[in-house]
Amino acid sequence: MVSGQGVNFRAHWQKADANDILAAARAGRRVVNVALESRAGNRNRKARVVRLSREESQARTRARLLESAHEVVAREGYENASIDLIAENAGYSKGAFYSNFNSKEEIFLELLETHAAKDVPEISVLLDGVDDPYEMIEIISTWAASRSRDPSWGVLALELLRRARLDKTFTPRHAKLFQAQWAGLGRILLKMFPEGQAPASAEVLGALVFEITYGAASAFTKRPGVGTLVKVALTALYLAHGKR
Repeated sequence: MVSGQGVNFRAHWQKADANDILAAARAGRRVVNVALESRAGNRNRKARVVRLSREESQARTRARLLESAHEVVAREGYENASIDLIAENAGYSKGAFYSNFNSKEEIFLELLETHAAKDVPEISVLLDGVDDPYEMIEIISTWAASRSRDPSWGVLALELLRRARLDKTFTPRHAKLFQAQWAGLGRILLKMFPEGQAPASAEVLGALVFEITYGAASAFTKRPGVGTLVKVALTALYLAHGKR
């Protein structure tokens, strides 16, 4: 009787051990699966982070090269602003330059396009809520005087376009470099005149202001100042064609 109970006792624990082992094995598989899924998820997350970091890194590199191009051309002039100097000044290799731009001409075209695209939004903010033509003229002429303090932009445009003509690389991209900028400001200036009474198209009015602002000669002289020239031009146009 005792022996039979002993056998049953052992059998009971053997069965219990087997159940525990089976449960542990199942739990282990779940743990392994969770671990594998977690590792896979981590790899995917890391891959996404790497891709984002690479894109952000390339964007930063491109922005720094553009910034460096402006620094170098302001110091050396367009003819002497070599790819080597631009890359070195930015802290990158020539390989990094060519990973972002095909040529010296391309980086300077993009630099001018980027700069030109900022002007009209900036002026629009300054003129927000302003309807009086005289006040508009004052704000725009003050902006022009401030912008003209850095003559490198006007000089760069002249030198780049001149070189493109000489090298026969002048394209529609060169020809349209400032058209959107001119037209954008011109549409603002049209508000100074009665409908249909403006002395010129939006593009011509905008070009007038920007060509005075970035004109290479006037940027290097103290008098007459760029702000004065812009104010005289716009005031004369308003008195002749806009004043009611």
